[in-house]
Amino acid sequence: MAEDAAQEACALALVKWPAEGMPANPGGWLAGVARHKVLDQMRREARRAGKEAAAMRDPTSGLPATPDQRWPEGLPFADGAAAADELGLIFMCCHPALDPAARIALTLRSVCGLDSRSIATAFIVPEPTVAQRIVRAKRKIRQAGIRLRVPDGEELPGRLAAVLRVVYLVYTQGHLAASGPELVRGALCDQAIGLARALAGLLPGEPEPAALLALLLLTDARRDARTGDAGEVVLLADQDRSRWDRAKIAEGELLLEGALRAGRPGPYQLHAAIAACHSCAPGADQTDWREIAALYGELIRYEPTAVVEANRAVAVAMSEGPAAGLVILDALAGNQRIAGWPQFHIARAELLTRVGRHADAALAYQAALRLGMSAPEHAFVERRLAALS
Repeated sequence: MAEDAAQEACALALVKWPAEGMPANPGGWLAGVARHKVLDQMRREARRAGKEAAAMRDPTSGLPATPDQRWPEGLPFADGAAAADELGLIFMCCHPALDPAARIALTLRSVCGLDSRSIATAFIVPEPTVAQRIVRAKRKIRQAGIRLRVPDGEELPGRLAAVLRVVYLVYTQGHLAASGPELVRGALCDQAIGLARALAGLLPGEPEPAALLALLLLTDARRDARTGDAGEVVLLADQDRSRWDRAKIAEGELLLEGALRAGRPGPYQLHAAIAACHSCAPGADQTDWREIAALYGELIRYEPTAVVEANRAVAVAMSEGPAAGLVILDALAGNQRIAGWPQFHIARAELLTRVGRHADAALAYQAALRLGMSAPEHAFVERRLAALS
């Protein structure tokens, strides 16, 4: 708690001191801010049980009414000057002198306030590994004297990919919470969209920032339909598409079209094109799964990861049958990192159920339950497992 509070105080200093000037007693200022952070956290923790119980009864309780208010986690909306400050901090954390994995972990911790467990879930790596990366990155920033600023000129392209990746990971952690009472952490989703919008505005001629914003808007348009009245998970095929945000879909499709016209393909354009295949389909049975599978196949050229391959397997299963998708998933089963991703086991269990291998499906669901998930997703898996037996 002391380390986190000190880090937050330093992050605040990096924002305030350049604008307001260094205080007469910098050490005392940092110690005082850190102390208040600890006290605030202790007070929040003391009230957590009551708030979580209230949130389960009313998911909208405690949310801010206007964008300029802060959310309970202390995460501001990324608009205007706040977005510029956050972008500067992200670019500092993504300095090329830092190890690529450390850049993302440090940004998620320092800028977005994610804890080490959530970051470890995003990376599918052990939590101590994330903590070590953050400590090493902070030490490097201090030793190298890396400054808080948005780079310009020739520096910017070399830093952009890491920043885009960070914003994408912030959104994924909001879109599917790794733990807690809710499936979606709306504050993180909104913050990521604000940062993506700021990046697109900073680089209006670059297709990938625009495509990232398109991806987040097209995906986030489904937010309200992803849970039922009691907060339970609603699968994509079962969602009420009239609840999808058509304004976000229209903006996302327009941004994607502009990015594609630039003629410089990239991974976020492919991600956004996949999201557009879902948003353009009038119904689940009219989704072009063959096109989605082909897009994932192209995406692997840019992101040769087991997670992308697992997503391709689901698309193949939808277009060619569950047995074809299982062949791909089973080939990934020995991958240690993918074995720590609950969605892999859930997807495999769904396909095993469809081919009639119920005992194997139950084992896959049980493997998912042993990993970190939000309460609604955990309940969903338990219902699936109970239905099998």
